Amino acid sequence: MFAMTKWRRLFLTGALVSTMMAGGCASVQTTSSGAVGIERKQYMSGLVSEEALQQEAASQYAAMMGQARQHGALDTNSAHVQRVRAITQRLINQVGVFRPDARSWNWEMHVVNSDEVNAWCMPGGKMAIYAGLINKLKPTDDELAAVIGHEMAHALREHSREQVSQQMAAGIGLSVLSAVTGMPGAADLGNELTKVMFTLPNSRTHELEADRMGVELAARAGYDPRAAITLWQKMESAGGGRPPEFLSTHPSPASRMADLKVAAERVMPLYEQAKR
Repeated sequence: MFAMTKWRRLFLTGALVSTMMAGGCASVQTTSSGAVGIERKQYMSGLVSEEALQQEAASQYAAMMGQARQHGALDTNSAHVQRVRAITQRLINQVGVFRPDARSWNWEMHVVNSDEVNAWCMPGGKMAIYAGLINKLKPTDDELAAVIGHEMAHALREHSREQVSQQMAAGIGLSVLSAVTGMPGAADLGNELTKVMFTLPNSRTHELEADRMGVELAARAGYDPRAAITLWQKMESAGGGRPPEFLSTHPSPASRMADLKVAAERVMPLYEQAKR
């Protein structure tokens, strides 16, 4: 009798979770397709609004940059800061091709004095690039545009929101199960954002979209899109047998280079036009 009741509860819980997840997610297209053809529809949970996630990102970003400043690790090399921000601004000028509303985002870029080979962009355009990437890889401006454009693309496509939606949907299940079984509930939005930004790996689909959109942003900004190929080659070889922290959350199978080559060739006319 006890076993039958327990399994009935779990069955009803599963049905309830399925209903909540189905009712709470909507199919959206966060960006236009661009020349590289980003057509995939995304599913976002109504529990995770764009505005709420951007506010949380801004709060976390301010705290992280404040901590870096307190440790004397924020924007310590003026030449690096000036160079990175100049490249970033040229890329920002092109975001309207994919989503006009992103022109009004409060974009922000800082250089963190860390030996890590790393860079990231949070929801709403809050960015950081680590000095280790510049010092160890010795990237050209074209290569820097490739990595910055790639990270910006993740924000434009709201990949973090998509991942948080998935995590929160799973959290609904945990919360309901908690009510039935006494198991722990789901984490809050801030914890989920931290997890998807700095712990969980990006999916292959997200990486392909960021690669393709990143090379188009670079090309439209007047940077050679083929530099994305040499940049990722440098990334993979950095640190000898141990991949850099940047790649620990950015899977890079062999087929990635082939896809980058195709995308770069597709946007070469945009690059040639931008150079005129």
